[in-house]
Amino acid sequence: MKLKRKIQKITKQTFSVVFILIGVFLLVSFLTFEKQEEFRPERSSPLISEEVRSYKPLIETYAKEYGVEDYVDVLQAMMMQESGGRGNDPMQSSESYCGEIGCIKDPELSIKQGVYYFSKTLADADDDLELAIQSYNFGRGFIDYVHAETGRYSQDIAIAFSKEMYENASDPTIYTCLREEAKQYDACYGDIYYVRSVMQYKDVL
Repeated sequence: MKLKRKIQKITKQTFSVVFILIGVFLLVSFLTFEKQEEFRPERSSPLISEEVRSYKPLIETYAKEYGVEDYVDVLQAMMMQESGGRGNDPMQSSESYCGEIGCIKDPELSIKQGVYYFSKTLADADDDLELAIQSYNFGRGFIDYVHAETGRYSQDIAIAFSKEMYENASDPTIYTCLREEAKQYDACYGDIYYVRSVMQYKDVL
């Protein structure tokens, strides 16, 4: 009986030690995981597509031709926002070229026109880069509006312009809010957060 009790005692002690070791292991594993999570870098900006990167040499060529060679990263970011580099009109520059969507069928012409149009918005905006970028989306009439109202680009002036254009449109139904957050302002003309999106892409180039 004494031997049996001794064996039972040893068995209980063994189980206790094993239980404690398992608890320690789980605790260490949890703390290690928490530490990894704490220092894991967050992706705060989106990635640039390979299609956009492949167009960089062509963008550089026309940027040099039109005197905006210092803005190649901006132009790549704009292409990313416009199309991700996909399709025959990756800069979505048909409207500035012919006045309607879809008339450009050649990516090189799209890039040439897009770079040219950006160079004009930048010059008209007196090198206010954010104003030039937003005007690529809104049209160059936005530059005149800003110069008459505040003189410089701001998020508020972009919202005000979009709202006014939407309210005064002869047929507002042709516009749809590109973003849910724009609906609260009834600012459905163009993309009121175009600058913000472009600059996010620019930050990862």
